[in-house]
Parts: sequence; C-alpha cells; structure tokens
Amino acid sequence: MDHDRPGDDPVTAIRNIGPAQARALAEAGIRSAAALRALGADAAYGAMVRAGARPHFIAYYSLVMALQGRPWNDCRGAEKAALRARFDAIVAEGCPVAGAPPGIERILDRIGTGDRR
Repeated sequence: MDHDRPGDDPVTAIRNIGPAQARALAEAGIRSAAALRALGADAAYGAMVRAGARPHFIAYYSLVMALQGRPWNDCRGAEKAALRARFDAIVAEGCPVAGAPPGIERILDRIGTGDRR
C-alpha cells in the first residue's frame, strides 16, 4: 500500500510528525503529507498497526492532533476519552488475536504456520 505521489512534501512537513513516526508511517506505505492527510489519522494509524507498529495511545492521539494542526498534547477530558475508544477499536481491528502483538499473524503466515486460533 503505497500512498505517496512524486513531489509531495514528506510527512515530517506536518507539525508534530517526527522521525520515528515518519518511519512507522513509511513502513505502512505512507510517505507524503498529502497521502497522510487524505487517509486521515484513523486509517493511517490502522495501517501502521497492521504493518507491525507497536500500538501506543500517545502516538495515535499525537497523530490526530498533528492532522488538526494542534500541539501534540492538546487533548484532554472527553475528547481524550473518545480518542482512547477509537484507538482501542483500531488496535483491536489490527490485532485480531487477543493479546497478540501487532503484525504477528502476518509473520506467522510468512513462516508458514498459518492462523493461530
């Protein structure tokens, strides 16, 4: 899944997107600011989790804040609780086996062990 187009600004052109998050986005095939904006935070974070990024709530909500042009820590109260629920749903979708690390199914398939159920 490669979402970038030649000539687009890198994801780090968006405030609050640093090198570590840019690497995780690139692993998910998201290399441009335009592609990240087009996908939105939820779809982009889901792609990161499916690509093997370790889920971390702060990384998720800082991505949401970045795409809104807000400081990474500008999320509180009810808004933060709603983001937590969205984060939990994204992670659950990306990690279908309870307690399994992200990407484990893809790795098991690659080595030929099939589904762990």
